[in-house]
Amino acid sequence: MLLGFKTELKLTNQQRTAFAKHCGVARHAWNWGLGLTKQILDHNKANPDSKIKFPSAIDLHKWLVALVKSEHEWYYEVSKSTPQQALMALRESWKRYFNKTAGVPKFKKKGQRDSFTLEGTVKILGNNKIQVPVIGVLKTYERLPFGFAVPSVGKPSCRAVSPQVKPKSVTISRQADRWFISFRLETEAQESLYTNVIGVALGVKVLVTLSTGEVVEGAKSYKKYESKLSRMQWLNRHKIIGSANWKKAQIKIASLHRKIANIRKDTLHKLTTMLTNNHGVVVIEDLNVSGMLANQRLSKSIADMGFYEFRRQLTYKCELYGSKLVVVDRWFPSSKTCSNCGTKKETLTLKERMFECGHCGFSLDRDLNAAINLSKIAS
Repeated sequence: MLLGFKTELKLTNQQRTAFAKHCGVARHAWNWGLGLTKQILDHNKANPDSKIKFPSAIDLHKWLVALVKSEHEWYYEVSKSTPQQALMALRESWKRYFNKTAGVPKFKKKGQRDSFTLEGTVKILGNNKIQVPVIGVLKTYERLPFGFAVPSVGKPSCRAVSPQVKPKSVTISRQADRWFISFRLETEAQESLYTNVIGVALGVKVLVTLSTGEVVEGAKSYKKYESKLSRMQWLNRHKIIGSANWKKAQIKIASLHRKIANIRKDTLHKLTTMLTNNHGVVVIEDLNVSGMLANQRLSKSIADMGFYEFRRQLTYKCELYGSKLVVVDRWFPSSKTCSNCGTKKETLTLKERMFECGHCGFSLDRDLNAAINLSKIAS
């Protein structure tokens, strides 16, 4: 299986300038291709009898070389794979839209989610050096996966994935004033040494309640820094857009957003690694997260917990560590069913934090009761 690796770069001023140029070319190619494809769709809608074939990524790149690249000399200052990869990403974005799994692609703006992809010869030269096309050797703050091994928490040994990592492409992105490099590497899945089953019930007050009775508090990083973030945005309201003070304030705001996201991701990574690495079967519910976010009273707390990211990490880590992930149907009444006698209650409001069975008199925390019911499904 493919595993992603992402780390921060330690850059010089010349490398930062080169990165900015690559981001500008990638953004220009994306916006040009998006404008052209939208014109083609509008033409096909207005003229159903004389439709133009929707271009592929190769067609877009050929037109870019013939029509755009010759008119803009700064295209030749960056890697030729940068605009090509941007157009390939655009074509994939349109594909998701046609398959009704995503919305219409949007135009990109300077300074927002800047990133670009380099394809070609990529070499990891040592513990913290990586060579990429055109730009050259880049330094990182942490060790690169040279002879990467999958970590094995609580196990006697870990299995090495490959003697040497040779990525074929890398993606460089910016968050606030920091740059990161990411690439994919081939890994071998482990075989789990455990056969035990654990049920996981997600909640708003606490992140998860396990069927073993253990409760894991959520990071709630946004709630912690919400007032500080609001204050920084309020102070920035009258600054002239594009000025030096406005740019400084934007970097501070983006840095705080990055800190909030990193705290949330760190909590989720530690929790999901513990669950998948120490249990043979993990049982969760198929929650309707988008529907839950429509609730204005709970949307902020649900988004702060990171339900979608929790399931995403569980999915690939179960495959990595050899565990099995069981996703129960969202209509399964895990909270309404008594874990002692199996009797189902007709109603259970959100205010009722304790489950009390009217048939056997059993009483238990509602989230723990749901987690136990989930664990029994895979037992």
